[in-house]
This record gives sequence, C-alpha cells and structure tokens, in this order.
Amino acid sequence: MAKPKHYRPPGKKKEGAAARYMTRSQALKHLQVNLSLFRRLCILKGVFPREPKKKVKGNHHTYYHVKDVAFIQHDPLLEKFREIRAYQKKINKAKAKKNEELAHLLLSRQPNYKLDRLIRERYPTFVDALRDLDDCLTMVHLFAVLPALDRLKLDVKRVHNCRRLSHEWQAYICRTHKLRKVFVSVKGIYYQAEIKGQKITWLTPHALQQVLTDDVDFNVMLNFLEFYETLLGFVNFKLYHSLNVKYPPILDPRLEALAADLYALSRYLNASSMTSMVGAQNDASSAIEQDEVQRDESELRLAQLQHQLPSNEPGSLMSLVADESGEAEEDDDTRECKKFFKNMKFFLSREVPRESLLLVIPAFGGIVSWEGEGAPFKEDDESITYQIVDRPTQGHKYLSRDYIQPQWVYDCVNARIILPTAEYMVGSVPPPHLSPFVNNEAEGYVPEYAETIKRLQAAAKNEVLPLPGFGKEDLEDPQNLLAEGYMSRAETIEVAEKKQKLKALENQYLDELKSELQGVNPSSSHEKQLSGGDADAREESAPDMEQIAEDAANISTVIMSRKKRKLYEAMKIGQKRKKDHVNLLKERKKKVEANKSKNK
Repeated sequence: MAKPKHYRPPGKKKEGAAARYMTRSQALKHLQVNLSLFRRLCILKGVFPREPKKKVKGNHHTYYHVKDVAFIQHDPLLEKFREIRAYQKKINKAKAKKNEELAHLLLSRQPNYKLDRLIRERYPTFVDALRDLDDCLTMVHLFAVLPALDRLKLDVKRVHNCRRLSHEWQAYICRTHKLRKVFVSVKGIYYQAEIKGQKITWLTPHALQQVLTDDVDFNVMLNFLEFYETLLGFVNFKLYHSLNVKYPPILDPRLEALAADLYALSRYLNASSMTSMVGAQNDASSAIEQDEVQRDESELRLAQLQHQLPSNEPGSLMSLVADESGEAEEDDDTRECKKFFKNMKFFLSREVPRESLLLVIPAFGGIVSWEGEGAPFKEDDESITYQIVDRPTQGHKYLSRDYIQPQWVYDCVNARIILPTAEYMVGSVPPPHLSPFVNNEAEGYVPEYAETIKRLQAAAKNEVLPLPGFGKEDLEDPQNLLAEGYMSRAETIEVAEKKQKLKALENQYLDELKSELQGVNPSSSHEKQLSGGDADAREESAPDMEQIAEDAANISTVIMSRKKRKLYEAMKIGQKRKKDHVNLLKERKKKVEANKSKNK
C-alpha cells in the first residue's frame, strides 16, 4: 500500500517552521478563546503576527510565534477576561428573568481589571514609553473630539477622559517649552516635541464636527485606546512629578465649564509650583506644623483656582512662560524656544483655531488671550502686539497692533525667526505653508519661499548667502567676494593662487588614474609628459570616466544576488520617479511665472 504524499510516522516531532509558528485558528483553539478576545489580548500584550520564511499551511494564513501564544496563555489577564465573561452571563440571565434587583446587584459587584502591570511589563524604562508615544497621542487626541455614541460603545466618560489626558499633555509641553515643529495639513495639525532626547510626533484633528463612518472597526480602535489611556496616564504622572506638581491636577470648575481646560491646567501648574516651593522651606518644622501648613496651602490653592480672574493678569498660560527656580536643566533649543515670542502679547479672534494657538504660542514664550468668557485680558488692551484674525476684512482696528493670519505663527515657529508680516495681513493670500518635516535638499526641489526663509535666517545670523540665481560656487569665486567687499585684493590673489595649485594637483591625480586604467606605468606616463608628448592625442585615447563608472556599476549589479538586484532596481525606479516629480514641479513653476509676466 502506497504511503500518502505528506505522510508523517506517528509520534514524530515537528521541526523547523512547523514547530516555531502556528496559524491564528490554531492559536484560537490552543487558547480556547474567540477571535475578538484573541485580538484584544494581542493588542494589550503587544503581540503581532509573524512572517515565517516557510509558510507550512500556505500563504493565506496568519502566523504567530509559539512563544508569543504561550506569552498570552500564561498571562493572568486571560483568566480575568474569562471570569468577566462568565459574570456577564449571570447578569444577562437575571435580566432575561426580569429580576431587576438581582441584575442591579450583580452590576454593582461586577469584577474589573487594570492594565498597570502591562505598562511596566512592556516599557521597562521611561524612555521606552516616550519612544512609543506617537500613536498613543494621536489616538487619544482623536477620541477627545469624537461624539459619544452608544452603538459604538463610546461613552461620554471615555471621551472626557481622553480630553483630560490630552490637555494635561499639552499643558506640560507648554510649561517646559518642548514643542519643536508644527504643520497644518488637510488631515489635521501635526506637532513634534522633544523630551529626554526622544522626538514625539502626533496628529490632532481640526476643530470641526467629526462624522463617524461605518467602514471603521471601532472595536479594535477602542482596544488600542484602552491601553493608550493607561499609558498616557503613566507618562503624564511621571512628567508632572518631574516638575514637583501633584497629579492628577485640580481644575477650576468655572474655567472647565467654559472649555478653557488648558488655561485652567496652567493656573494649577503655577499654584502647585508655588506650593512646592513653600513646602520645601518648611521641611525642618514638626509634623503638627507641617499638617497645618499643608492644610492652609491647600485651601489657598483652591481659593486661587476658584476666584474670579483679575483683569490685570499677565495672560493665558502665564505659568508656562514664567521663570522659576528649581526647574530642570534646559538645553540650547529649549532656551531658544522659551524666549522666541518673549514680550509679545497675542489676541485670538473667534474664527481662529484657538486650542492649537493656545498650545503653540505659550510653548514659545508668548502671552495669549482670546475672545470670550474666562479670558485673561480683553481685546481693548493696549499692550497687545499681534491680533490673530482669519477673515477677509477686519471692521475695527487698533493702530498699536498688527492684524495677521494664523499661518504666520506656525511659519515663524518652524523657521525660528520672526517673519515679516506684510504677506500675512488680513485679506491677502499668504505664502505657501511649508512642511518642516520635509528635507528639501534630499527631495531635490527647494520651493521659492523656502529659499526666501533661508535668506532671512542667514540675515538674522549675519551669514553670507548667494543671491537668487547664483549657487554656492559663486561665493567661492574670489572675484565675486572682492566685488561684494568681503575680501581685500591681497587676500583675493592669495586665494586664487591656492586654488590654482589645488587644481594642478587634481589634474595630475586624474592623469595618473587614467594611466593606471590603461595599464601604463604612472611614472613613465609622467616622464612622457615632461618629455613633451602630444597632450591632445593622449586625451583622445584616454577612456571616458563616465563610461568607466557606468561599467563598474553594471559589474556590481551582475554579481548581486537576485533579491538584492531587485531591490536595487526598485530603488532606481523610486529615484527616477522622484526626479520626474521634481522636474514636473519646476515646469509648473515656470508656467506660473510666465503667466504672471503675461498678466503684467
């Protein structure tokens, strides 16, 4: 009797990929859970599918490592979820029998769980948590603006918690001046901060009504959000304690009702910092005296938070721009950001993105207020230097301030210079909003406004840059430097002689390299040059250097493996596509300039 094709003798152990990986259906059967619970456990534990070199069950399966499945199996959270599922069946049974009293009693005693252990397990150090914070912040900021819907299991309590966590994070960024880049796009507003050497980038949606579509699996997103809420709470706790501030903060209920949570958090940071300074002076007192002082300080802090804001307060988020002793050491970038908008007061009109500007302006040392209740100062304050307006015309104007569009703030922050306000005035079309996350030199195309900003930066630093239409090689020409007055005639002659010597040495090196490629001894070739050989004939017989480089590249591709050669060809295709895109942008720019010249 013939054996089947894939016959395995009984009792033989699996080897290779079959022993190291299992499919998702095998993992479900091994753990005895359904698909939704398995996905939830994988999200919470940080387990992702693997790609084995040899897929034993076929390419249409999802594979997991055996150790990852065992990692989930031995976690106490799996047993807790089974307990909750069994308890939920009791509640449903009581409701089905219309025993409302028993159902209410069971709901009040429903078991719960925490994810604190998983946070410490997945992130051994604080830097590890900061490194994995990008998606966390984006998700929390997204759900902070979503409407609460019962059909999506998105309750009001969760939305409020996301909003609280996002404002606590923003208040810390403002207080420590850690914001570095801002970019307004169609998707939302991108921010980048730098904390403990880690660059953290997140996206916040625009302040518009969010429409929830049916093609999004909110169950998976809510599983991620459950873990991210706990993670961000841990991070905020650590960051606030680094400033000697108690966490969670106590907000002024009046400001919270007016949707001024970020401003209320700033006042709390200031009051808490003052309290910690007073407490440090009383460390030597007795225990009874310490209790009395702390009780008085708590009452004083609550009174400061709940009283009416005085009209002469120095502005929104005042504590975030105040210098305080005992603060952690700051790097040069933080000190620069802290003083960027120093001695500038901004007032926000109703139509501008208030929450974004309340984050950006104080993070760079500015003082800001807005139009509405709870604002630190009114619009008629004569000390206001800039008013942010996003409308075609402005009815009443104060001559002591500039009326500019919100893009001016973002462009100044990204360029790190105070840009001229002429192109950002009310009613004018602002210049292109350039992304600070794009490297123009690497992309091969530098927009015109980027060159203008570069010249303004050089002028602020007293550097020399070439004029429009000239390159860096024009600055290296001593005659141009002499004409511009940057060098004297003696220095020009000295530089020209040095460049001539370097050019002669470079030509000699190239001639020797060509002789080696021809198989001729470089010394004999050099003697022939000294004996007066025909230079023109030698140049005609010399091989083309570009052709030699091309042949060398072809040889290197021939000796590559098939996989590397395919990757190399894909890279070349990507470079060609990028070059074609740059050429297209240049052609469009020429057409726009030609149309402008025709209209003139």
